[in-house]
Amino acid sequence: MAVKDRDRFSTTTRLRLLGEQTAARVYRSQTRRQARRSRLTGRAALLTLVLCSLIVALAFPIRQYVSQRADIADQLREREEARARVEQLRDSKARWQDDAYAEQRIRERLHYVLPGETGYTVVDPRGTEERRADRGAADRAWYANLWDALDRADQEELAARTRPEPPEPPEPAADRPSGTSPRPAPASR
Repeated sequence: MAVKDRDRFSTTTRLRLLGEQTAARVYRSQTRRQARRSRLTGRAALLTLVLCSLIVALAFPIRQYVSQRADIADQLREREEARARVEQLRDSKARWQDDAYAEQRIRERLHYVLPGETGYTVVDPRGTEERRADRGAADRAWYANLWDALDRADQEELAARTRPEPPEPPEPAADRPSGTSPRPAPASR
């Protein structure tokens, strides 16, 4: 037993035991760390999966909610505009119920005058600058467009009648037989 005790207290034995103990501790700590890491990774993966599922499941309803809120805001704005327009029309109707206002507007728009009054129409010199042909076809009534087309057609026809016909060029002398004169131009009607 003395040999055994001696081996037990020898440096090599101690170092070997110390190395084995250290290796066992390192192995145990790695195993615990791996066990902890794997549980944490699984939990994190599950949490991530649940969050992604919630985002996907709630994306469409949230988008619908936001668009409906925008629609509601638009409808409220339109309702307020309609109320303002109704108030404006009521005010206009009340003004037209007044005979003095109606008479004033009729005289202004239709150029009516009362018996004994003299009516005058003042022509704005700038108003003559804009002719009806200067305005676009979409800005005018259909009959004005038709009348202008007829006027243009008449002007083109008149211009074609009054335009003299160009004289025919004389034939070259080489093509003519000798002793003949060029043909006279036909008489115009």
